[in-house]
Amino acid sequence: MIMSLTALTSTYRLRSLCRLQRIQGHMMSSHVEPDVLMEKVGRAGLITMNRPKVLNALNLNMIRQIYPQLKKWENDKDTDIVIIKGAGGKAFCAGGDIRAVTEAGKVGDPLAQDFFREEYILNNAIGTCRKPYIALIDGITMGGGVGLSVHGRFRVATEKSLFAMPETAIGLFPDVGGGYFLPRLRGRLGLFLALTGFRLKGRDVQRAGVATHFVESKKIPDLEKELMDLKSPSAEDVTRVLDTYQTQSSLDSEKPFVLDKHMSDIDRLFSSVSVEGIMQNLKADGSEFAKKQAETLSKMSPTSLKITYKQLQAGASLSLQDVLVMEYRLSQACMRGGDFYEGVRAVLVDRDQNPTWNPSTLEEVSEQSVDQCFSSLGEKDLTF
Repeated sequence: MIMSLTALTSTYRLRSLCRLQRIQGHMMSSHVEPDVLMEKVGRAGLITMNRPKVLNALNLNMIRQIYPQLKKWENDKDTDIVIIKGAGGKAFCAGGDIRAVTEAGKVGDPLAQDFFREEYILNNAIGTCRKPYIALIDGITMGGGVGLSVHGRFRVATEKSLFAMPETAIGLFPDVGGGYFLPRLRGRLGLFLALTGFRLKGRDVQRAGVATHFVESKKIPDLEKELMDLKSPSAEDVTRVLDTYQTQSSLDSEKPFVLDKHMSDIDRLFSSVSVEGIMQNLKADGSEFAKKQAETLSKMSPTSLKITYKQLQAGASLSLQDVLVMEYRLSQACMRGGDFYEGVRAVLVDRDQNPTWNPSTLEEVSEQSVDQCFSSLGEKDLTF
């Protein structure tokens, strides 16, 4: 069948248009906004996570830019402080780029090792940074975002802050040094947050001990400017500025801590030698609060719950570095297992919120299988 001249012309035009769009796409991609912005303002180093459309999710490219810059500023005599924040107004950083890691893990791509290894090395660099490191956690701060903030000396929450470590719901565990900071929160609060993924909002992020300060969101630009205008500030100077802004921020100050009335229950119910024991405590208690927590835990990966329990138990007496070495082993165990892939499918990909865990009950998860997750990786272990 011979094509008419009109049809030929329109086909040619369509092809040309497609080709032009591809070329324009390539040209535009060279002008794509960078994932992370780094600039020097006065004597301050400023890091801005710049993926607002995906809530500033942390990817390997960002880690590979932030780490060397942080080390450079730490050793630079003209840089006194480091400030980190998120672009877009909704999130500081909602977590790591888990979907990319999942895809890599399925096919044995090295990203599944590199991402965790380099992320944890960055977490340690933040925890050991000799210069004041100030995280402005104005918005969603979960998973990888917690790792970028919580180990720094100063963490400023606002009424828009939303903190959670929801990893047990996706067959993972509260990593990025969760095994270090969570057991150091008061009583059994850290274990409660780790197992249930409970969300803390606004001033409660500071009341829990996750943030060091609370400042109203509208004051953050002025706070940022004042910090950047400081001449050769010490950690005490930074503290003084943050304390001043906190004093001026009375929003929600009259509201009690969301878990205040439950703290004694949390300490009692989450005190057990095993996750099964915690579940028994919750079911036997019968209060609305206990029932709700038992229901939450019943949806989590049983393997993740047991790994997390042991992680926090061990992490309570370890240094941050040693915790990160332990967590790297756990991350690779999760990459070898099945629950992580199933959890990401159910929560992030298909979003049916109905994962099929294997094993499906706590009783079926043997102590031996949990212990194996903590085993040395030999020459593949994380080193600093």
